[in-house]
Amino acid sequence: MDSQTFEMMGKEHALLICNHRSDIDWLVGWVIAQRAGCLGSALAIMKKEAKFLPVVGWSMWFSDYVFVDRCWAKDENTLKSGFERLSDFPMPFWLALFVEGTRFTQAKLQAAQEYAASRGLPLPRNVLLPRTKGFVSAVTQMRLYVPAIYDCTVAVPSNQKPPTLLRLLRGQPAIVKLQIKRHSMQELPETPDGIAQWCKDLFVTKDAFLETYHGKDLFGTEQRQDIGRPIKSLLVVSFWSCLLVYGVVEFFLWSALLTSWEGVMIVVAALVLVTLAMQILIQSSESERSTPVEDFQQGSERERLLQK
Repeated sequence: MDSQTFEMMGKEHALLICNHRSDIDWLVGWVIAQRAGCLGSALAIMKKEAKFLPVVGWSMWFSDYVFVDRCWAKDENTLKSGFERLSDFPMPFWLALFVEGTRFTQAKLQAAQEYAASRGLPLPRNVLLPRTKGFVSAVTQMRLYVPAIYDCTVAVPSNQKPPTLLRLLRGQPAIVKLQIKRHSMQELPETPDGIAQWCKDLFVTKDAFLETYHGKDLFGTEQRQDIGRPIKSLLVVSFWSCLLVYGVVEFFLWSALLTSWEGVMIVVAALVLVTLAMQILIQSSESERSTPVEDFQQGSERERLLQK
């Protein structure tokens, strides 16, 4: 990103829009927000099923994320009330919106291309077609108190398998490239149709940018910014890890669970539950297991596949 955007990050309200390339885009966003000092006020618009995911989903729920049914008749009021709650948010916040509506896969790309061809739209190669109703609602409701839109483009090298939560837990590293461009909210058109077209044009540009990256290995001309690894975060993680380990040890000493077969069975059952919870989280984070979008109007099978 450019240096001015880098300096502003974490110091202003912003609406983030991004292509949904991998299974861990949310984790990349959390890392960037943490390095910018606004992880505690980093929010997102998510499908309602996500809030039931073990640990991660619960944290989103308690952090007041905006959860939607992906049915516009229900979501319109949900989004409006969610945006209204943010109007007096006490600190700079980021609200992330994946306007494609789902994670990128080759099957979904093929469906998007078929749909675009049938409607005479630009043929996407590296992104899906944006679904603009939520974006239009966000801009319309928040443009008076949110000064900026951060246009984020995520890319994964072609010679690397897309990163997943399971690969990270196995210790397998991944390279993820991210470009962020700041747009003033005042740049956007005033009408809903104009706002929607602005978003569509942005994704055409994003698609061309990614095509250049995959074809020529050129990831833009903006300066590479070093977000560093803050010592404060290391201290926080170390403190809570030590406190948790101490608490677990003291609990076992106090309860004497490991001194009887009943206690051992309870510990084993707890470990099994934790393992199952992690398995649910990992499987739900995989693109191929993502649930279909159900709020698209009745249409052809191709259109319904596009919205999965």
